[in-house]
Amino acid sequence: MTDQQWEILQRVLKGEQVQPLPVGFIIDCPWLPNWYGIRILDYFSNDDLWLQANLKAIHDFPGVMFLPGFWSEYGMCTEPSAFGAKSVFPANEFPHAHKVIHATADIADLPVPNPATDGLLPLLLNRLHLARPAIESMGHKIRFAVARGPLNIASYLMGSTEFLMAMMMEPDKVRQLMEKITAFLKAWLRLQMETFPTIDGIFMLDDIIGFIGEDEFRTFGMPYFKELYDQPVSVKFLHNDAACRVSAPFLPEMGVNLFNMGFDIPLRELKEMTQHRVTLLGNLPPRDVLAAGTPELVEQKTREMIAQLSDRSRVILSCGGGMPPGVRTENIAAFIRAAGH
Repeated sequence: MTDQQWEILQRVLKGEQVQPLPVGFIIDCPWLPNWYGIRILDYFSNDDLWLQANLKAIHDFPGVMFLPGFWSEYGMCTEPSAFGAKSVFPANEFPHAHKVIHATADIADLPVPNPATDGLLPLLLNRLHLARPAIESMGHKIRFAVARGPLNIASYLMGSTEFLMAMMMEPDKVRQLMEKITAFLKAWLRLQMETFPTIDGIFMLDDIIGFIGEDEFRTFGMPYFKELYDQPVSVKFLHNDAACRVSAPFLPEMGVNLFNMGFDIPLRELKEMTQHRVTLLGNLPPRDVLAAGTPELVEQKTREMIAQLSDRSRVILSCGGGMPPGVRTENIAAFIRAAGH
């Protein structure tokens, strides 16, 4: 993000009215490589292609905030790899991390990884380090420390079904696992912030929040997210495009001030659920409209989304979730046009 975009983001987070409404998208491996014309494996394994793909996005859409911006990642394998998860990388499909916890008894012996040396983390951090001069020469800066959230990581280490069942059957073991993952994530976020002093934001992604009830969220989610977001940064960003009726009212207490959600709840309703204290990044249907629709449909639905907002403070226009696969340049242009840019 440029200094100007960062300043606009800060104004929006404070509740200032910004016209026209800002536009922002989360972009990473599900969309960016194929849009650029390369395979996902090329994007992961060639630092120059990764950089050029990101540079093309900011060149083609200069008025858009791309979040977190120059995201160095290996898909869902990123953090689980540090715990020793086997990572599978098909040539042009999303990577997958295999579980490492096969029984809850394994949790006690699970080591807390060192993010400076373990798994894929040193590689993605060094990719950012090497690209930093080029990023800054284009007027952008590395703004966010990024990580999958603790529930998300746990679901990969154990398997989603096994993890959710363990919450009910062996809550003490799950708490032990959450404490280990949280300790790792604190070190990982801190390492990113120490490596890049321009970082002033935390971005975590955790869809598993949407699969648990309020009691489970209070026990296995809230305390750990509060601990992770308790950092001296100005932007505390959460992505959860699964169900959010349970968790959204707790976002201010978690420390979140920027939220990217799914598309099942209108922005005006989410404003009330979050007590008008959280900036919302959303929420056009990503697959059926932004990816599959015509430019005319994208423009129409975006205008309708804006028209439904009686209070346009603390809103950044986007889709509900990250940029999905298959979104064409002309559809993004239609979205930007409908936003008044």
